[in-house]
Amino acid sequence: MFNLDQFDIKLNTNFIGRNFIYAEEIDSTNSYLLAKENNININGTVLLAEKQLSGKGRFGRTWISNKGQNLTFSILITDKKILKKNLTLLNFISSLAVALSIENLLQLKVELKWPNDVLINKKKTAGILIQSVSSGNNLEKLVIGIGINVNQNKFTGNFNFPPTSLKNELKQNVNRERFLAEVLNNFEEILKHPGNVLNEWRERCHMIGDKICIIENNTKKYGIFDDIDESGCLLLKQDDKIEKIHFGEVSLT
Repeated sequence: MFNLDQFDIKLNTNFIGRNFIYAEEIDSTNSYLLAKENNININGTVLLAEKQLSGKGRFGRTWISNKGQNLTFSILITDKKILKKNLTLLNFISSLAVALSIENLLQLKVELKWPNDVLINKKKTAGILIQSVSSGNNLEKLVIGIGINVNQNKFTGNFNFPPTSLKNELKQNVNRERFLAEVLNNFEEILKHPGNVLNEWRERCHMIGDKICIIENNTKKYGIFDDIDESGCLLLKQDDKIEKIHFGEVSLT
């Protein structure tokens, strides 16, 4: 059971998580916050669910999480100033917030995989899915769905990257309340001061400089992961050409 009092004591934000919704079971935290009929519009609202019946990762993959052991939550953004910024950077802000929390609280080494996966010892411990609702050309609201394997120790299924949890890597249970508060504290701080986010992200992306394969719209592309640009796109070097990649699934060759 998630202890709201323990969480609230550690939360040190101005708006992220100040409107906090806790659910034992829900279809999807992203879908719930985006649904017009639920009328949730407070900027920075966080919805945490102990179990998602239809949790999804990128490319529609199912995200399976044991009830009461992990952190599956979404952050709602409705502030027009934030929505007008480069939204691709929210992937980097979110994954960096998780990485810094792992490093600061648990002293574990973290690797970031483009665009938004968090790895420990080459194994995936967290993923991020951003979804939005628009009206015409105007973005009305956006949610950042984050799934972190915290205290789950066994995983079943087929995975592109083998999964792990903070507990498996640390060899002991992790306090979920304190860890979620740390993630939200870091997220708000980076969101307010994003100036160095790309360099911080680069430092943790060990694939830069490696030969990679990118699957984009069912097409495979091969080259060198040269860098990321200022908008967060991956720069793929093929011979003397540089191609800008906006989305895709990356793996080493």
